[in-house]
Amino acid sequence: MRMPRGGRMVLGTCLGSLFALVLYLQTVTKSDVEPNISTTSTSTHPPLGRSGRNPLRTLYNGDQDSDQAALRGRRELLEEACLSQSRKRRVLSPDDLRHLIVDDKHSLIYCYVPKVACTNWKRVLMVLTGDGRYSDPLAIPAHEAHVAGNLRSLSEFPAAEINRRLRSYLKFVFVREPFERLVSAYRNKFTRSYNTAFHKRYGTKIIRRHRPHPRPEALEAGDDVSFQEFVQYLVDPATQREEPLNEHWERVHSLCHPCLIHYDVVGKYETLEPDSRAVLGLAGVQGSVRFPASGTSTRTDRDMAARFFQNISPFLQRKLVNMYRMDFLLFNYSMPRYLRTP
Repeated sequence: MRMPRGGRMVLGTCLGSLFALVLYLQTVTKSDVEPNISTTSTSTHPPLGRSGRNPLRTLYNGDQDSDQAALRGRRELLEEACLSQSRKRRVLSPDDLRHLIVDDKHSLIYCYVPKVACTNWKRVLMVLTGDGRYSDPLAIPAHEAHVAGNLRSLSEFPAAEINRRLRSYLKFVFVREPFERLVSAYRNKFTRSYNTAFHKRYGTKIIRRHRPHPRPEALEAGDDVSFQEFVQYLVDPATQREEPLNEHWERVHSLCHPCLIHYDVVGKYETLEPDSRAVLGLAGVQGSVRFPASGTSTRTDRDMAARFFQNISPFLQRKLVNMYRMDFLLFNYSMPRYLRTP
């Protein structure tokens, strides 16, 4: 039997409403599983330290000393640099959050960057999260600080819990002049006899690809990679086609995503001690733990980096500059004067 025209109109309206409702529910469900829905927004629920005060209000609205003013300036420069980039924002996956360490006791999120004092920061966080097991960061062996499972990564949480922490916790990262960090990584991983795992994993590959007529023993051990060979490996297009860069020489913006995650504090290796004190003060734990003082080992500074770069051709220097340009820009580092790029 043919349905009257009025009945067909009512039925069509109902079906259209049902379809719209299904689309709405799908949109709501999707927003719950994408961990980036709030990563670019300002914290709406500022974190509280142990004292119960608002650390961001202390940092940005209260009376500021010179260290706090510097931290505020860096954050503003980072925001401006991010806005100047026209790249389309993308969805963060849980794998993008592996470098973000969570301290739920003190509402902290720290993005660790290798070769930027991350061992000592992990030690400090182990003291803060360790239920009294540790009291002195330097009593924790360096290798133990990097054991998986000793600290929780943000990537381990469900999407809703990721977003809640990103909105409400104090988030901080420490950065370093890109080429000084790169030279430090090379010195540590390729000139130390104890790093046989890196020699085997990367050294043998680098020698095989970038050394004409290598000796069989060099191909076997991979323990005498030159800095020039290392640079050739980094700028070789085949390197990143094969696999992601190792975290020790991956760019900071690729590890910590500072234009997608709103970091409250950007500390610098060059001002490590005052910046670390400031972070612990904002977290309200300055009386519970102290950031370890710098060691006596030879640190990679501008002069040492210049010596390593003096034998790198302008062609390779230019490629390396292009590769690390975003880190220079986002964190307000000037291009080194020792470079010979046009």
